[in-house]
Amino acid sequence: MAETGEGVAPVWKTILTGQGDWLAQEILDFELTIGNVKKALEEDTRGSVVSLRQRAFLTLLQNRVQRGGIMAPGAGLVKSGENNRGISSRWYPETLARRIREIDTNLHRLSFYNGDGFALIDEYKADPWVAFYVDPPYTKAAKRLYRNWQVDHRQLFEKMAAISGPFLMSYDNEKEIRNLSQAFGFEYRPLRMKSTHHAEMTELLIGRNLNWLDHNKV
Repeated sequence: MAETGEGVAPVWKTILTGQGDWLAQEILDFELTIGNVKKALEEDTRGSVVSLRQRAFLTLLQNRVQRGGIMAPGAGLVKSGENNRGISSRWYPETLARRIREIDTNLHRLSFYNGDGFALIDEYKADPWVAFYVDPPYTKAAKRLYRNWQVDHRQLFEKMAAISGPFLMSYDNEKEIRNLSQAFGFEYRPLRMKSTHHAEMTELLIGRNLNWLDHNKV
């Protein structure tokens, strides 16, 4: 996995260095109240020195209690949320802890690269036994959602066209991306999904051959 995000990277570093159980327990022990959430996030924004694993916890907390899981600066807290549960609507401590502990049992199968995903593609592009799953910041909402949102989408398509192994990309269903897919001879399929506001919409899956997806075609 490759990630440049200054918040997301500590999450994976914490879990993959054997501290997943600590992170899981920190989530279970946190009393989710407006006061506690604001205190934790305000201390973070004031530039307080925090450890790597504390940064991991704050990132997960921020993702769960801010509107739509948005990590970009200025995102506000969930107001009504799902079923009017407010900040609790996306905070499932038992589920989060279980997932982290499941990852913790598979550390030997995972590695994390804190850097540019383009460089990782270049490193393995000649290996026909390497399969890629690429989920870049989308074209339409990336600036609103992420700190690191700028991506040269054409260059990404050029790199995927040059790899030896199979790949799958997920993207927003936008004309720019459909045109790039056609220009590079890739197949794409729209798949149904729901937004954070439960609106029905579609996203694209892109690859060299997507015949196995035809039964799900929208």
